[in-house]
Amino acid sequence: MSQLGAQPTKARREPKGGNPISRFFGSIGLFLAQVLDELRKVVRPTRSELINYTLVVIVFVSVMMLIVSGLDAAFTRAVLWVFGG
Repeated sequence: MSQLGAQPTKARREPKGGNPISRFFGSIGLFLAQVLDELRKVVRPTRSELINYTLVVIVFVSVMMLIVSGLDAAFTRAVLWVFGG
């Protein structure tokens, strides 16, 4: 019995015949072709977007450094006060 709306699944491909060396190099060729196909799909940012993203990261990291430095100074003073440094 078939289920309504179910799509037939693709059968798993059987490995091609031939010697192992030709299959190995064929696999490498297939891998490189797939890598190039994926690289063609990559959307690269424009120059203005790249500058904007870079500035956002620099500002965010600077703010986080200030917060961590402030907490470090506060905890240092608290430890020195508690242990009488």
